[in-house]
Amino acid sequence: MATVTYSKATRIYPGTERPAVDHLDLEIGDGEFLVLVGPSGCGKSTSLRMLAGLEDVDEGSIHIDSRDVTHLPPKARDIAMVFQNYALYPHMTVYENMAFALKLRKTPKSEIDRRVKEAAALLQLEEYLSRKPKALSGGQRQRVAMGRAIVREPQVFLMDEPLSNLDAKLRVQTRTQIATLQAKLGITTVYVTHDQIEAMTMGHRVAVLLDGVLQQVDTPRALYDSPGNVFVAGFIGSPAMNIKTVPLTEQGAVFAQMIVPLSREQVAAAQANGGNGKITVGFRPEDCDLVSPTEGGLPVVVELVEDLGSDANVYGHAALDGGSERFVVRTDRRHMPNMGDTVFVKPRTGQNHAFHAVTGQRL
Repeated sequence: MATVTYSKATRIYPGTERPAVDHLDLEIGDGEFLVLVGPSGCGKSTSLRMLAGLEDVDEGSIHIDSRDVTHLPPKARDIAMVFQNYALYPHMTVYENMAFALKLRKTPKSEIDRRVKEAAALLQLEEYLSRKPKALSGGQRQRVAMGRAIVREPQVFLMDEPLSNLDAKLRVQTRTQIATLQAKLGITTVYVTHDQIEAMTMGHRVAVLLDGVLQQVDTPRALYDSPGNVFVAGFIGSPAMNIKTVPLTEQGAVFAQMIVPLSREQVAAAQANGGNGKITVGFRPEDCDLVSPTEGGLPVVVELVEDLGSDANVYGHAALDGGSERFVVRTDRRHMPNMGDTVFVKPRTGQNHAFHAVTGQRL
């Protein structure tokens, strides 16, 4: 097991001006499961490949424990990587695929056999050891790729979107297996995904990237409850947070005829640094209620109702600052409105999030 440290690690691809990864500072603890998440092109896979030695580091450094691995070849880093496309050898059996790296190291046959069979037992692959990859399902192939990494007993596991080729039900099942396996083995793991639900359910901590820049790294709960800026607020959570930039008064944020109350400190911070009388306010779909017209809510015209069984998501639009803005509210399915209805939405007191209208930083 090992710690991993990125120190101002930067990657600039030839022919581009903007870094793919820009001065990444990140410490990953011994035995930690850290997830890198963000939209396509944010630099998460590049960050992982820099750690693996598959991409150059143009500035800064990367350490595994106290050892500088910035310019070491992949085979000298004591890491094992699980790829999105499994990367199994089609002409080899499951046993041979899992044993291959150990054979290259000239590991004794008895030791290879022990490690492969132990990994197969962990992954429930014993009955498939003599099969070839084409005879396996996608989920089984993914487990073989995991097994091949486990038998190497590396210091660090690297996983690059390993579940993206699986169907929805199998993804849920396999991510549970991976999280349980990582906890059992205790091996430091860096996991890349574009799926924020996957990130929130698997990681001890989650690092959110945008345009190569680390936006925030924290526990899933802290990211959800206290997003550090507007991007993290909108990216984490499904359905996404309702986030709008609206006029600001001493009483709070003005949503048409509804006022969202803010603290004096938030109002003062919003007015500083060129706030120009505006503030960006967000509230999650589950943190607001449908109220009667007399209770001062925001009128929203319903466009779509998603019946989820236990509850429902209500999507609609509201007239705001001369335009039409979309909102989503989660409600009890017993009180579901119909398409075309006008409902009145009111955020719960103290459940809103406030951000500076210009910088986007949390207030």
